[in-house]
Amino acid sequence: MAVVLTASATATAQNLVINNARIIVGDGSVVERGTIVVRDGRIVSVGTTAGNSAPGSPVIDARGMTVMPGFIDAHRHVNTGPDEKQQMQELLEAGYTTVLSGGGPADGNLTLRDHIESGMINGPRIIPTGSIRLPNTTPEQGRAQVRQMAQMGIKFTGEISVTPRPGPTPQELETLRAIVDEAQKANVFVQVHAVSPQAMKAVVDLGVRKLVHTPHFGWLDFAEAQKMAAAGVKQLSTIGFGAPVFGVFADDNKPRFRDGKPWPEAIIDGEGRGQEAGYKPVDGRTSWDAGIVYGYGTDTGYAPRAGLQHELKTLNLMFSMPDIIKLMGPNTASYLEMSDSLGTLASGKLADMVILDGNPLEGFWHMLNARVVVKAGKIVVDKR
Repeated sequence: MAVVLTASATATAQNLVINNARIIVGDGSVVERGTIVVRDGRIVSVGTTAGNSAPGSPVIDARGMTVMPGFIDAHRHVNTGPDEKQQMQELLEAGYTTVLSGGGPADGNLTLRDHIESGMINGPRIIPTGSIRLPNTTPEQGRAQVRQMAQMGIKFTGEISVTPRPGPTPQELETLRAIVDEAQKANVFVQVHAVSPQAMKAVVDLGVRKLVHTPHFGWLDFAEAQKMAAAGVKQLSTIGFGAPVFGVFADDNKPRFRDGKPWPEAIIDGEGRGQEAGYKPVDGRTSWDAGIVYGYGTDTGYAPRAGLQHELKTLNLMFSMPDIIKLMGPNTASYLEMSDSLGTLASGKLADMVILDGNPLEGFWHMLNARVVVKAGKIVVDKR
């Protein structure tokens, strides 16, 4: 099943032409000096011939700049609240045009989405989720929660956590099996927080195909990863989880965990001395090399640009820039079941784009320089 986008494109979409741009399509191809033509919020053409827009529509001369698909964070905890306007604007300014909520109350996710789609606030496209917590949830209660999500129009569960060590409990597996079965009937995608190799294997054996994290407890076996790839597993990065953060919460050159507490002792369920920072990148590369569709998610709560920088730095340990671009674009769109609309710059797709200073193929730091952000053909950020 594919996710149907219900963006308020008719009200907010624009016609637009971007000329003289280096275009990173997202499928491995690059147009060194090209043009993108947008009509009614979707891409009409990508090529080397200069294009013209409808009278009165914007034309951007992107000489010296790079256009690439809008960033997608497929696992970030967002919800409605008093600071949502600022938080959503910061996400746009970092280059994010689509965000899958990591969890939280379903009503709050829907409210945030509606605030953005109605134009009340500016923000990326929000894909809502609904939380299910396995402790003290019976199989029938799990089924009922899935049915309720489907009735609300929600297509993804939030991350469903299972015990990483020594592995999921029998009760967790029994309830999760019922959730997976009900979700197949209700056309809901089940996402699981499985952060050890044994937890990954256990939930994949139950039929789970979406994993929101790369394991940070132990090394992922390559042969097991190949079996998961053959089963159609899709997984997100979040590999910056164990690496220390600097200069975000305080400019004192002290390493901190992603919540601002001291690193490494504040790492949730840590093994000591931040070993998670080693497991995550290596296991991520194992998943990638085994053929798992490996996408992008930050699981961060702090400033979006800082979170983007942190995840990119850690990804860059194990992945080339062409790999990172594929990972962030088409792979993440595939995770969201939105490959027909997002992830690459191609005719017919939503005109979600980031215009950057510099060339990201020369280094991830160029992806931190968003000058213009376009969402469904509408210029939502312009720092030229």
